[in-house]
Parts: sequence; structure tokens; C-alpha cells
Amino acid sequence: MKKHLVVLASVIAGLTVVTADAQPPQPPRPSFDGATTKLFGDNTAFSATMEFHCTQSPGNEIIMLGRVAHLVDKSRFDMDMSKMQGGHMPPKAAAQMKQMGMGRMTTITRSDKKLSYLIYPDMKAYVEMATQETSAAPSEYKAEVTKLGEETIDGHDCIKNEVVVTGPDRVTHESTVWNASDLKQFPVKIQTNPGKGMPVVILFKDVKLDKPDAAQFDLPADFTKYDDMMSLMMSRARGAPPQ
Repeated sequence: MKKHLVVLASVIAGLTVVTADAQPPQPPRPSFDGATTKLFGDNTAFSATMEFHCTQSPGNEIIMLGRVAHLVDKSRFDMDMSKMQGGHMPPKAAAQMKQMGMGRMTTITRSDKKLSYLIYPDMKAYVEMATQETSAAPSEYKAEVTKLGEETIDGHDCIKNEVVVTGPDRVTHESTVWNASDLKQFPVKIQTNPGKGMPVVILFKDVKLDKPDAAQFDLPADFTKYDDMMSLMMSRARGAPPQ
């Protein structure tokens, strides 16, 4: 589950330094697998601001803000990579990203189509990718919840729980979750508890439990499709204007 919860860390690491002659790795695709979905309980439709904290090493914390929307088997993340804090980002990197049209990035995952899209709105371009989810259905995962106490997070009275999710493969995923009593137990804070390495903390703010507009999970009709990230980057490096 960690690979799904900390997907933004991988994106940040892959795109921290982007130049016209650099070959970027293909950014991973954020999604809600069966194990992750268990942390959200009955909340299958929501939108929120997401604040992501990842400590790569002592004194080196990455902070990233974004918007998330989720509707059953569809999810969307909107983020501005040029506003990332920490991570020892070179001073000119943010300006380079914006100049190339890579500052803003949207990822849409459509589990119903087994597809995901990496979209750059400022370039009016996107890359379509087949999802590689092999996760079992949420119903095949079991969650063991242990109450640790009560705390207030961002004005919400929360139950602090230790959650151990076990999949059909018997692999366990441990997290500490703060469930807001006034938001139908929505997890306004999630902290992963990896066996090795630093924990990752995700905060959800301005949570809306209404169903997001389904149209926002569709591709813009006037955006240009590229076969892969390298094709998109090479087009931009050659000075091709936004399509």
C-alpha cells in the first residue's frame, strides 16, 4: 500500500530537476487499491485538499499541496510541482518546469477502463497509460482497527486508530489514521508506518463528501495525445508550441 500512498514522493523525486535535455522517468500513477481503500471506510466519493509530507532524510522534508477527487473507481490528483517545498530543489528548477509547461500536472486514474492519464494542462497534452493494478477487490482485504486515543486535527474531533490491513496474499500494511467524527469517520490524517525508512504523512483539508462531478474524470477533448513521456518531452524540447 505504501507505493500508492506515497506516489507523490516518487513523482517529486522523478521531476525535481527537469531540463530540456533530460530524460524524465515515467511518473507513477496515483490510485486507490484495495488496501488503501480500506482506510477510507464507507467514503467512496469525496474531494479535498491534500497536504503531503515526506522526510527523505533527516532535515530534508518534502511538502507538496494538491487537490484530490475520488468517485468509486475513478480518481484525480491536481498539483503544481513548481510550488513544492523542500527536497533540496535547485533554485531554477521551478522556473524551468513552468517554462516547459510542466509546472501543473494532473493524473487521472480510471480503474473502470484500466487506464490512467498523465496530463499537463499548460501544454494541452497528455500521455495515456494502461494501469498495472493487480490488487484484489477491497472486500478481499481485512482491516484490524485498534483505538489509540482521541485528538483534534484541523478543528475536527478525531479517533486516532492503528489500522493493520491484510490482503489475500497475507501481506500486512500498517498505518496510523485519524478519523474525523463529524465527517463520517473520514481519515483527515494518515501516517504510514513502513518497516524501514521514514514515515509519510498525508493531511486532508476542506473535505467534501458530496459526489464529485463525473466530468472531471474525462479527458479534455482538445488536448494532444502522446505515446509516452519521452515523446512529449522531445516535442517540447524541439520548441513545439502547446497543441
